[in-house]
Amino acid sequence: MGFQVIPSIDIAAGRLARFTPQGPITLGDFGGDPVTAAESFLSSGARWLHLVDMDLAFTGTALNVDTVMAVRRVALFSAAKIQTGGALAHRDDVDHLLDVGADRVVLGSAALADHDLVDRLSASLGDRVVVGLEVDGDRVRSRGRVQVDLSLGETLAWLADTPCARFLLTAVRRVGSLGGPDLSALDAVLGLGRPVIVAGGIADLDDVRAVRATGAEGVVVGRAAIEAGLDLAAAIALGPNEPE
Repeated sequence: MGFQVIPSIDIAAGRLARFTPQGPITLGDFGGDPVTAAESFLSSGARWLHLVDMDLAFTGTALNVDTVMAVRRVALFSAAKIQTGGALAHRDDVDHLLDVGADRVVLGSAALADHDLVDRLSASLGDRVVVGLEVDGDRVRSRGRVQVDLSLGETLAWLADTPCARFLLTAVRRVGSLGGPDLSALDAVLGLGRPVIVAGGIADLDDVRAVRATGAEGVVVGRAAIEAGLDLAAAIALGPNEPE
């Protein structure tokens, strides 16, 4: 499978949103409609969409299930798939998102405080679960309602012995910044021998190329595609982008 460019759609109260350290802010792009944004991304050739329930992440309540299902229906027409997240740290939330149509789910960094949970979910769900690593320097720091502050090195050491199939590496200080990717931790994560998707700071085609050159499996693009005019079709054309 080739390099993947995965557009991100953050959702708050059913509307298109963007993460800030103070919480989500709603956006007017695409009329504020996550489904319209999804249709645009799919028409540009996206084969995966990354959906984040910001209400679940910040309040613990999944308020955007109907919107996730609506995007899922649109994706099905294009033979595309969705991965979803929202600071997931409980089995019930994971199962619920899979039940409503997610193809795979992303565990939040808060889940990393529970080694048994990560082991069980990775073993039982296989490729349907992605382990999220929200990294700030040499620390793993969550951004949702449940805060964790873990050593990245120690975290990678025990993850090496788990059956987790894939990682999503997010540079927390770059999210929404359009400041370019921070790839300083990528070699260590790639060293676990699993596919890694990179997120945070992507602004332009050069940033996408820089991530692709590392050997990462893919890159998540959010604000660049929604607010900053990234040519998503050109980004996707940089490498094959087929669903599994």
